[in-house]
Amino acid sequence: MFDVIQADLEEFEPALAASVISDTPLITDVGEHLVSSGGKRLRPALFLLAARGGASFDRTRAMPIAIALELIHTASLVHDDVIDEADTRRGAATTNSKWGNQVAILSGDYLFARAFKLVAEAGYDSSVYVKLAQLVCTLSEGEILQDHTVYQVPASEDDYYERIRKKTADFLETCCELGAAIGGMSAADTERMALYGHAIGMAFQITDDLLDYRQTSEDIGKPAGHDLAQGFVTLPVIRALEVLDMAGRAELTSLITNPKLTEAEVVRALEIVRTTDGLDYAQEKADAYLERAKNALPETLDERIRETCLMAADFIGRREF
Repeated sequence: MFDVIQADLEEFEPALAASVISDTPLITDVGEHLVSSGGKRLRPALFLLAARGGASFDRTRAMPIAIALELIHTASLVHDDVIDEADTRRGAATTNSKWGNQVAILSGDYLFARAFKLVAEAGYDSSVYVKLAQLVCTLSEGEILQDHTVYQVPASEDDYYERIRKKTADFLETCCELGAAIGGMSAADTERMALYGHAIGMAFQITDDLLDYRQTSEDIGKPAGHDLAQGFVTLPVIRALEVLDMAGRAELTSLITNPKLTEAEVVRALEIVRTTDGLDYAQEKADAYLERAKNALPETLDERIRETCLMAADFIGRREF
C-alpha cells in the first residue's frame, strides 16, 4: 500500500531500532522487544506520506519526527498495557507481563523522553515541540477519560467520540499536519491534510472497536471481547442499548457494568450486541468518516500520494486485524 514511500520506510526501520539502544542493557532489551513485535507503522507512514506530498521533502530532515511519532505511540501502548493488565499485544507478550509493571512504566517514560530528544537534536523550531507535547497531553486525557468511564453506560454517543478523538484521531491528525508542514505544503493544504488525518483516525478507532466483536483472538492478537471485559463501552454497545427492548437493555447493562464478568458472560454480552444493528451502525459511522477523509485531500496533491492516501482509507475501512 505504501509503495510510494517504501524507500523511506526501509530507512525508517533500522533508524527506529537504533533509537531504542541504551547504555542500560535492560532498556535496550525492552526496546528491541517492542520494535521487533512490529505494528502497522501507520503513524510514521502517514507522516512520511504527507511530507512526500510537499514540494520540499527532505528524508533526512523528516526521519527524526517519523521515529519520534512511533516512539510516542509505542510508549503509550506500554502504559496502556500496564493499566489494562494486558498479557499480549500484537500476538506477543507485553512488556509488563515479561518484565513487570515497574520496568514497563519506566520503559514507556524512557521512550517518551527519547522521542523528544531526537526532535531536539534535529533542531526543529518550537512549533514541532508544541505539537508533540500537545499530542502527549491529549493521549493522556484520552486514557484518563477511558479509565474514568469504565463499566459505565456513556451519557451520550458524543462522549464516545470525544474519547476516541483524544486517543486516536488527534494523533493521526498531528502526523498528517506535521508531515504536510515539514514537506512544504501551503497552510491551506496542511489544514486539509490535518482534516484527512483526523477523519481516518476516527474511522480507525471505530473499526478497531468493531474487531472486538467480529474477530477471534488469533485474528487480532488479543482476546476477543477483551475491550468489553475491560469495561470499555464502545459504539456497537452504545447503539445496542439504544435499540434493544427493555429486557434486553437491562440484561446488557447489567453485564457491561459488571467488573467481574466471567468468560461465559462476556460471550453472552457479545451475543446480545450481535443481535442488534450495532455493528452495522458503527461500520456506517466509520465509512462516513472515511468518505470525509477522502474529500478533505488537497486538490494539489501529487497523484501517487493521493492514490496512496485513498488506499490507506480503504484499508482502514476493511481491515481485519
